[in-house]
Amino acid sequence: MLKVCKRFFPNIAIGFEDPRVTLHIGDGFTFLKAVPKGTYDAIIVDSFDSIVPAKELVRKPFYELVAEALRPGGVMCTQAESIWFDKLLIENMVSNFRQIFKGSINYAWTVVPTYTSGVIGFMLCSTEGPPVDFKNPVNPLDANADHSKVPLKFYNSEIHSAAFCLPTFLKREIDTKAE
Repeated sequence: MLKVCKRFFPNIAIGFEDPRVTLHIGDGFTFLKAVPKGTYDAIIVDSFDSIVPAKELVRKPFYELVAEALRPGGVMCTQAESIWFDKLLIENMVSNFRQIFKGSINYAWTVVPTYTSGVIGFMLCSTEGPPVDFKNPVNPLDANADHSKVPLKFYNSEIHSAAFCLPTFLKREIDTKAE
């Protein structure tokens, strides 16, 4: 997959060359079992759907390992399915993540035309430590900002903040579960 991405999407694959990025390919569950606590500032999980053989990568024990691998105030982002097809799964993820991650917990979504529903969601969580405001970018995302010499054509600060605006039916369910 990485070779294909680098070959056919070189403008997207530039992040692999960033010296701040360490990419690990393999069994994420096994890898995280061996990681010392508090190792990472950020972990991005792009695991498979919960119905495939790698289902342990979307269960609570896996995310407990993710939280342990993060430093205090560390952040995790993971795929969180579609608001149109997977409301119950999203509610369960929010409930589990509130138990695991003792910092900020947010659900965001964006348009991805290649997905069946046209949208995909993300859970952004932080470990106990300084609060993380996921809704407001720390660095500018606008067209005139320096993005490693690759200008952004779509994404900007407004789109980022709008990703956290939830439809009433989902907001009600997620907010209710917090009480």
